[in-house]
Amino acid sequence: MLMKTKIFTKLKEEPRAQSLVELAISLMIMLLLLLGAVEFSLALFQYVTIRDAAQEGAIYGSINPTDESGIQYRAVAAASDVVDIDPVSDVAVAYNSTNHCEGTTSGLPNSLTVTITFAHPITFPLVGPMIGSNTINLTASVTNTILQPTCP
Repeated sequence: MLMKTKIFTKLKEEPRAQSLVELAISLMIMLLLLLGAVEFSLALFQYVTIRDAAQEGAIYGSINPTDESGIQYRAVAAASDVVDIDPVSDVAVAYNSTNHCEGTTSGLPNSLTVTITFAHPITFPLVGPMIGSNTINLTASVTNTILQPTCP
């Protein structure tokens, strides 16, 4: 009994053990926060890339509104260094009217919208369970006015 008391007394007086436990707990929390910040940064970088790619497709579409496959190709080519986008399933082109020419319909200028969707894969294994998914769905949409050809 006296031996147990001496051990507990010695552990109570030793501040290094408490510091080590505090360091272990706080280090895990800091590492999780750091991994989350890095994952968020990667997703943000990919979002900016697909937004710029949608803008590139919309700019091309404002000059060539009838070339839908060309619009998709320009969008995919603009993002090809960073993300892998399928032009058919990930890039959508929509028009606000049936007139694919410069002018107005019902008082609104004819325009087209390029929308790109991308599923950002979670890189770090601890972040996925924290947010409840292994991907983050990113969507960027850009609308531009059709500049040519002139409506008949």
